[in-house]
Amino acid sequence: MVRKERDSKFIIYQVLYIFVITVLALKGADLSLNKVVSKSTSVSKTVRDSLVTVIDSLYAKGVDFDIKVNENDQQNAELKTKVEKMKSELASLNKRIKAIPPEKRKIVEEKPKEETINQAPISTAQTFIQNTWNIATNNSNVPTNIYDPNDMTHPIVTINPGEQKKFNLEGQTEVIAKFGSQEQRIKVMPKLPPKIEIHSVTTLMNSSDIYVQDLQRITVYKVTIVDQRPDEVKVTYTGPISVYGPVKDPQGNLVYNVSLKISSSESQFEDWLDRNKPLRNSDGKYKVNFFFIAQDTKTKARVQAGESIFFTDFSR
Repeated sequence: MVRKERDSKFIIYQVLYIFVITVLALKGADLSLNKVVSKSTSVSKTVRDSLVTVIDSLYAKGVDFDIKVNENDQQNAELKTKVEKMKSELASLNKRIKAIPPEKRKIVEEKPKEETINQAPISTAQTFIQNTWNIATNNSNVPTNIYDPNDMTHPIVTINPGEQKKFNLEGQTEVIAKFGSQEQRIKVMPKLPPKIEIHSVTTLMNSSDIYVQDLQRITVYKVTIVDQRPDEVKVTYTGPISVYGPVKDPQGNLVYNVSLKISSSESQFEDWLDRNKPLRNSDGKYKVNFFFIAQDTKTKARVQAGESIFFTDFSR
């Protein structure tokens, strides 16, 4: 009777061991298991851990847990069948667990965040001018570099967000504005030569009698120098004239007021007539010419324009 009880205890221990190892194997494989048995009938964690520790220590000491049962005993025969079935199921489960590959780590490569650019840094309507200074305003929220397409290693100028900068260009036909990972091509237009406009601002020369003294007191002609960069234009003039200016008009052009300048007295005028009689026309009017010359100091482009002033006598 004692022997049968001992055999039953060993069978129970063996079954518990297999059950515990099975649960641990399942949990180790990260399989989702809810409650194996109800909480009211389950073995507490403390008891389970103590039991596993005892069994493992016995195995370590070489204790053999082979179960010897009396197969003639009906109860023992049923227990043996259940144990063999559990062993078979455990072996099958181990094979399934080994066949499951380790879960692959999902590596999410963070893509670099693209700069959020409110708008193109420089207006698409913007054009630059060759061989002179230019101004650009960075309207974006990232720094902008302007490059010569033939040299992308050194920017011509760097413009910070919201900043305006002045820079010089030479003979480029276009430049590249780089901002963030984007770029914008901007045309560079040839610099036009200066233009000289001369307008008469008096009707006195339409009369039959035109007096030098009157023409020396008023503006006879207005001369306007039109240029994309008036500050880079050198202006000279020749002829018997006095010139006031320049002043800038609302468009930034250079404006000169021209008056006649021959003599301050009638005697001086007579002397002038003696020297310049060939200047008298068939209609009895004297004609003198004046010229304005405008030269671009950067491109060396040079233009010239002139007009004539008519008069008949020094004074009334």
